[in-house]
Amino acid sequence: MNDHLHRQLEISLDRHGQLRRRGFLRCLPAAALAAGSLDWQGRLAAQASQLKQQARACILLWMQGGPSQFETFSPKPGHTNGGETTAIATSVPGIQISEHLPAVAGSMEDICIIRSMNSKEGSHPRASYLAHTGYIPTASIKHPTIGAHVAHQIGDEDSELPDFVRIGRVRSASGGGLLGINYDPFVLNDASRTPDNTTPGTSTERYQRRLGLLDSLQEESEATEKKQEVRDHRKVYGKASRMVLSSDMMAFDIAQEPSSIREKYGTSSFASGCLMARRLVEAGVPFVEVSAGNWDTHQDNFERTGTLCNQVDQPFAFLLEDLRQRGLLEQTLVVWMGEFGRTPRINARSGRDHYPRAYNVALAGAGVRGGQVIGTTDPGGVGVEDRPVGTADLLRTIFQAVQVDADHENMSNVGRPITVVDGGEAVGEVFSG
Repeated sequence: MNDHLHRQLEISLDRHGQLRRRGFLRCLPAAALAAGSLDWQGRLAAQASQLKQQARACILLWMQGGPSQFETFSPKPGHTNGGETTAIATSVPGIQISEHLPAVAGSMEDICIIRSMNSKEGSHPRASYLAHTGYIPTASIKHPTIGAHVAHQIGDEDSELPDFVRIGRVRSASGGGLLGINYDPFVLNDASRTPDNTTPGTSTERYQRRLGLLDSLQEESEATEKKQEVRDHRKVYGKASRMVLSSDMMAFDIAQEPSSIREKYGTSSFASGCLMARRLVEAGVPFVEVSAGNWDTHQDNFERTGTLCNQVDQPFAFLLEDLRQRGLLEQTLVVWMGEFGRTPRINARSGRDHYPRAYNVALAGAGVRGGQVIGTTDPGGVGVEDRPVGTADLLRTIFQAVQVDADHENMSNVGRPITVVDGGEAVGEVFSG
């Protein structure tokens, strides 16, 4: 192999010495040309394909506000606490879920339900922060969210796309936290259109000259006492400018998808988010969060959850099918979850209140053994009877699936090492059944 080819491959190594997915793909044509062999080009293409298949990613479907377990994956038909919701059969004999999720019921062979989730936090801000970080909020430390840890450990620092994208509003969720602004999410409010302010209003040459002038001004400002603020500003603008000029930005344009695919996802804003999540993962983004809600059904629980389930049912089900058809499901973890569940007792307003003692989540892809239910609650859904799973356990399970080291320590701003997950144990049954 000649020196030019060596250099091309070296720039595709990440900080762990592993091949970067997009960097390696970009160097293929030049590397093949330097090798002077179509056979070598073919071998490189095969290696790139294998690399793409091995890369892990996660799509978090965040159910903002706390979805009722009784009206989603843990119905209690025939019990007073079950209310008016009935259960339907799924594609896996013996497993029933809510009548409001018929499309998801048809995909149950891919899905693992954990019905024994439990937490001690019943406040939206604290519970949302805990579910995203594994820690309760404090005044002194900002803990990184799940997406930040994924971006930090398996992201591509040289990528022209963000390693962490959040679609929709997420209440009280952390970003990069103590990891720094490099690992904050790129936030989109609306997936039905491309991100705002990402098309230069002038020629590329003039735009780059303006960036050069900005960089010169920032370099002078960095000598002032606000050194860190200027450095952070330069990082943000540097990455944003690379992204704006990149052809990879097409991944954000769901209008590029055939109408047949868009119709299968559906027309809700959540559907657009799921479609964009698939496009981003396919383009190499390792973590995408898509929010749906508000599931805070203190009143009119049955009507409101029926409407909300109708918005997420088809997009969730087809996302799994779409990922599988493209060969991405085995490497992409899909997580359906909220910050807690809802009370077994139905209140006077036909609603359900906050309930962290027993609720459910659903997992699929990335080695998850579908077609199974883990954990049980008592007949009325009041408490966990078997295989309790806490927040730390769930986060360790998620990180195991996407090959993130949950025991890795990051130094906090107060000079204390903070592990990615404190305590807990991965739920082995998720993978083995």
